[in-house]
Amino acid sequence: MENKFYITTSIAYTNAPPHIGFALELVQADVLARYNRKLNKEVFFLTGTDEHGLKVQKEAEKHGLSPEEFSNQIAEQFKTLKDPLNISNDDFIRTTDIKRHIPVVEKIWQKLVDNRDIYKQPYKGYYCVGCEAFITQKELVDGKCSIHKTEPQLIEEENYFFRLSKYQKQIEEIIGSDKIKIFPEERKNEVLSFVKQGLEDVSFSRSIKSLKWGIPVPGDTEQIMYVWADALTNYISAIGYSTDVKTFGKLWPADVQCIGKDILRFHSIYWPAMLLSLGLSVPKSLLVHGFITANGQKMSKSLGNVIDPFGLVEKYGTDAVRYYLLREIPTTKDGDFTIEKFEKRYNSDLAFGLGNLSARISTVALKNNIKAEGSINDKELADKLEQIKKEYSELIDQIKLNEALEKIWDLIGFCDRYIEKEKIWENSNDKTGTIKNLVLVVGFIADLLEPFMPDTALKIKEQLNGQRKEPIFPRI
Repeated sequence: MENKFYITTSIAYTNAPPHIGFALELVQADVLARYNRKLNKEVFFLTGTDEHGLKVQKEAEKHGLSPEEFSNQIAEQFKTLKDPLNISNDDFIRTTDIKRHIPVVEKIWQKLVDNRDIYKQPYKGYYCVGCEAFITQKELVDGKCSIHKTEPQLIEEENYFFRLSKYQKQIEEIIGSDKIKIFPEERKNEVLSFVKQGLEDVSFSRSIKSLKWGIPVPGDTEQIMYVWADALTNYISAIGYSTDVKTFGKLWPADVQCIGKDILRFHSIYWPAMLLSLGLSVPKSLLVHGFITANGQKMSKSLGNVIDPFGLVEKYGTDAVRYYLLREIPTTKDGDFTIEKFEKRYNSDLAFGLGNLSARISTVALKNNIKAEGSINDKELADKLEQIKKEYSELIDQIKLNEALEKIWDLIGFCDRYIEKEKIWENSNDKTGTIKNLVLVVGFIADLLEPFMPDTALKIKEQLNGQRKEPIFPRI
């Protein structure tokens, strides 16, 4: 189905409450979902929570709760995050869902067994609890996990394994040919470099002696499925794999899967290999975003610098938070957050920039009873609009969301200069054509903003129609 657009975020791990890093991923995915709805595509936008594994088990013990009780609490926080951030997701899947997810995972496991891609053997290896993964010696930096900077545990037990090595050539071809398009290119090169070193079969279960919180391996209650074997399948369990053939056939493969760079290997190697074993198409693309630092430091609970998105929205408003995340943080690179940077961007771009332009034009338009009707009859403005529209669309197609927003602010700056040149405040009765052109341009700006800042786009149109008197972005 060419007119569909299926987009997913990663599913948030329920070992801690939501933080600003996952908020970034949510709003990036939301922009792409809203943009494709404006193109009249049938959009399905999925997010959810990943609730099994050792980290959740350990965190629940610290709080004196069962893993189920703890997961329920954290999952609810992630589910309600959609409201303060104005996320337009169509579904929310939990990996503890006993009706929609777990039965599908069990069927998938059995199919991998039937395809001879699962086998059992004794194993000794290094396990990083932070990654919820066994990692090889070549992945260690000074004996530590390169992401979590901790020494992995040396574990020796009997596990089930997935024949990842069997799919080495196919994975290399899929990534190298952009059958799975990875944004940005540097992440594609990173994956290819890893694959070319040789893929090893991966442990797909843990002994129940070391991990109790998870889905038991079908037919072997002494083994618990590896959390990634369970979690990755959410992308197909949520849309009816093995339960709703029509919906699944319509939506799969995913058009875009949004993930953080720390889980790239699982989504670009493990996940495609599992899909190949199942005889399914691979996702069309992966959007890989970076990390958000806090004043130059990696966010962590121990440092006490984790940014709470709920509190941020409560103080500054939904669209101000969305704007900062989408403009200040490069779409596929690391970015920094400080309140000082946030407030500076808020005042310069929102209060004095966008908000001021909309207020100036709506005031003079209402004073002269000018409506947003007809078409622009100024070649300079019309040409600028066409240029911005083309560049904006190209940048969203390339998933360069921060640069697409820059184009809108380029247009805002152009309008400010145009106003000063035309001096619309002087003898405004003689400048009705110029004012009408500017009203149309500001309406066009609202349309471009809609995927990024939906509430603001609506407020601009209300202001132009005289339905809104108060500032869109009060100065702080």
